[in-house]
Amino acid sequence: MPVLLRNATYVDWESLEFFHTNIVVDEGINKSIHLVDDLKTLSSIADYQQIDCHGKLVTKAFAVGHHHAYSAMARGMPAPRKQPENFYDILKYVWWTLDKCLDRDAVELSALVTAISCAKAGSTFIIDHHASPSFIHGSLEVMAKAFERVGLSHLLCYEITDRDGMDKARQGLTATEEYLKTHQGLVGLHASFTVGDETLKQATDLMQRFNSGIHVHVAEDMHDQNHCQSTYKKRVIHRFSEAGITNSAKTILVHCLHLDDEERRILHSSPCRIVQNTESNLNNNVGFFSGKSLGNNIMLGTDGMHSDMLQSAKAAYFVGQRFDPISPATAYRRFRNVHHYLADNGFRGDGANNLVVLNYNPPTEINRDNFYGHFIFGINASHVQHVISNGKAIVLDQKMTTVDEDEIMSQSREQAKRLWNLMKRL
Repeated sequence: MPVLLRNATYVDWESLEFFHTNIVVDEGINKSIHLVDDLKTLSSIADYQQIDCHGKLVTKAFAVGHHHAYSAMARGMPAPRKQPENFYDILKYVWWTLDKCLDRDAVELSALVTAISCAKAGSTFIIDHHASPSFIHGSLEVMAKAFERVGLSHLLCYEITDRDGMDKARQGLTATEEYLKTHQGLVGLHASFTVGDETLKQATDLMQRFNSGIHVHVAEDMHDQNHCQSTYKKRVIHRFSEAGITNSAKTILVHCLHLDDEERRILHSSPCRIVQNTESNLNNNVGFFSGKSLGNNIMLGTDGMHSDMLQSAKAAYFVGQRFDPISPATAYRRFRNVHHYLADNGFRGDGANNLVVLNYNPPTEINRDNFYGHFIFGINASHVQHVISNGKAIVLDQKMTTVDEDEIMSQSREQAKRLWNLMKRL
């Protein structure tokens, strides 16, 4: 049944024009919406699922530019067996310990939990970077089904890396190939310092064969650059550029904190996208993002810290005031750039019929001219009332319609307990 949003104030996400109207939402992947001023023009209103949006803002739903769904299992987990002293230690004793213990059930529950969190924060599309060395083959398929069960569209990849040995790297390559035969997706790599030349070559060959892109962490910490310099006598962007990674408009380079001027020039002229993850960078104490000389191909992600893209946009703006002084308009553009990335590259699932209804009752007038100010200083995830994904209402009155949230959270807590016990044995 198609959705009818009555008495809505529709905000065009690109032009920021305001329309006081009714909205007919077509159901299906990449379908349309129709602004209808006079409901009498509809043949039968009874044919629609009607949602009263009086006093509410309706706009395009959000999308996550970079996520790690498995991090849902990390919230509140015990301290690592060794206190990390640097970024490499954080990876080794926290994230690489966690992902080694992930099995099918843990992967599925973490994907379900993440999808619910994304949906309730207004996102209907997720770009995820996954790793589970003990459950490689079939892991992306499990995640895809979990996201779709909740009602989210997705662009997934498996983190190919040499850190667990060449056999695991080959399994990652094979699993990626099998997934790309039947799903839209990307070729995932961890980072330059965990990917040797042989694996890099095979991954880029896979990228080219499937006309895909690479999704990889870049210069998140100086460890990445130092390793590349000492091992390959070049910096990370030079290495990836020579491999052909930066030539693809589908490629996503995550973090990009520690770049020199030449690397920035390369990326400025490259069609690939860069993802800023402010809160993760703060949490890991690895440095601060700067968009200097990088152009406008910057998107925002959560990096598994949470699933709230509005929060990520605010963090990018406020932290950036010292290190990357951007305007509210630029923060909004980075927030929305993921939609351009998906559309420009023909990825499906982020059509016009993905909408968020915001119960935002501002103390001052909101209009086209001052929307950015409300975006940064007013609107937050608590205002997300309803969410429409591919024409279906997946959140109504802040409650999931597609899954039993309480049951999934209960199951997730049990899985997390089991996972944490496994981690203690490593």
